Amino acid sequence: MSLKSKARRLLAAGAVAAVSAMVLAGCGAITPANSGADDATFELADYIQQRIDDGEPLRIKLSYHDPSLAFATPIKAGMQKAGDELGVDVKLIGPTGGDAAKQVSELQTLIQQQAVDGLAVSSASSDALKPVISQAYDAGIPVISFNTDNPGSDQIGFVGQDLKASGESEAQELLKSLGDNPSGKVVVFSLDTGAGWSHDRFGGFEDALKDTDLDVVGPVNVGNEPSEAYNTVESTMSGQKDVVAIAGLDCCSTTAAAKWISQSGNAGEIAMVGFDLLSTTADYIEKDVVTFTISQNPAEQGYQAVKVLADFLQDGTPIESVDTGAQIITKENLGDATVED
Repeated sequence: MSLKSKARRLLAAGAVAAVSAMVLAGCGAITPANSGADDATFELADYIQQRIDDGEPLRIKLSYHDPSLAFATPIKAGMQKAGDELGVDVKLIGPTGGDAAKQVSELQTLIQQQAVDGLAVSSASSDALKPVISQAYDAGIPVISFNTDNPGSDQIGFVGQDLKASGESEAQELLKSLGDNPSGKVVVFSLDTGAGWSHDRFGGFEDALKDTDLDVVGPVNVGNEPSEAYNTVESTMSGQKDVVAIAGLDCCSTTAAAKWISQSGNAGEIAMVGFDLLSTTADYIEKDVVTFTISQNPAEQGYQAVKVLADFLQDGTPIESVDTGAQIITKENLGDATVED
């Protein structure tokens, strides 16, 4: 093992300690549980060290759980910006449609072929991705999670939003918008209720409303195909009474539910809140259909995921988690916000 590789081994171990002690600004702290790589066993692969010594461009890949989603576009833009600035070859990969098995297979191929020098993973399923994250770690590939966390895995860090805290923020802002002592039903929609990110975000949302008179219904799975998502929202709402609010947990369920509110004539009658700032969501905010949405700065997630890996490999900078925060977007500050598609 070279001196640089030994140094990186120590830096990786030190970075975990730094993550454990760190309380980050934004929507909440990233806890020690977000990293399972809690010992000094990481050793950089010889082939990666050789590429560094030879001055070859680093190959950093971001594996996103579904690149067909609109949210992937700004992630890719941020990733490419970092690659251009840092002189790194970057690529966004992943399975269309969010198939965890396909994502695992693609990552295993990269590891076996030694075709990647640094890896950031946003998983379709946290449980499904943990073994392949361990494979990358054991193979000497520095691996982090981004956008979607993998608590308890062998990731060395996490770049993204504190999902549980973001759900709490959505619920707290909703309560403010509903006025004093609200009661009635709040229907919650998600494009993938089985995903870890959806579970964490809904958990925070539900916890923040547990001591209120609001009855949380859902989350209801809508999928990511727009017409099917709208039909699911429509059929769900036809069976509900006394609904005072709808909450989306992501970009696509938010726009589907907002479309239903607009077309059903319930704008102003049912509060609509959600996540991400697609151009469609921005239009609904302008038209007072959506009260607010929460941006998690996807471009920054793509940028920082590349940067922390490149800095580690090029300069030996310890990998530390980055919280990209939660920004509440309303009609008042919409003009200053960055649309995410």
